[in-house]
Amino acid sequence: MKTQLPLCLGHQSAYGDTDFFVAPCNQEAVTWLDCWPDWPSQTTVLYGPARCGKTHLAHVWQSRSGARVIPPKHLTTDALPEILEGVTACVIDNVDEEVDELALLHLHNMLGERSGHLLLTSSAPPTRWRFQLKDLRSRMNAASSVAVGFPDDALISRILIKLFADRQLHIGTDVIGFLVTRIERSFESAHKIVNLLDEAALAGHRRITVPLARDVVNKLGKREEE
Repeated sequence: MKTQLPLCLGHQSAYGDTDFFVAPCNQEAVTWLDCWPDWPSQTTVLYGPARCGKTHLAHVWQSRSGARVIPPKHLTTDALPEILEGVTACVIDNVDEEVDELALLHLHNMLGERSGHLLLTSSAPPTRWRFQLKDLRSRMNAASSVAVGFPDDALISRILIKLFADRQLHIGTDVIGFLVTRIERSFESAHKIVNLLDEAALAGHRRITVPLARDVVNKLGKREEE
């Protein structure tokens, strides 16, 4: 029986926690990654809007598979022998931003020769990528694609409760309800607001209440508008 993929929700380690909340926005992706190494295709693309959790899932799969994480700017044909030394799986995050197409094509082919796997994350499905190399477009369009969406209110609530609990902070449901309706629906925003509230409470020797949460949210909003 396969174990469920863990996803980081701790504040100390970026991807090291073993807690993961499955929700409609990520259920399909989790199910697909849980099927590794029995994927029907060599390459999988996780796509969805920025800050929806794709990077978290990619790093969790990397921990399980032993894959090498390759920043797009580090992918070159000259670097491929070193990149592939001792590995049969690779991860490239945000592959649609800027990547050496020829190097990506060679990477795909070389992993195929090793019966390996490639996991890519992107803001859009491969059919919308603007690659110039015909062979690369063909291979990417043949990849398995799985969408990841933004967390819904229920998932954001659970994430906030978990993040506060990790800091030994037990917050009232009124504070959680207030935050859910006022922060962006993303893992990054949840981490940011919990960190800011913890700092504000310590600095002001205050409990985390709705008034404090309102102050922090308002200050954050003004800062982001500047």
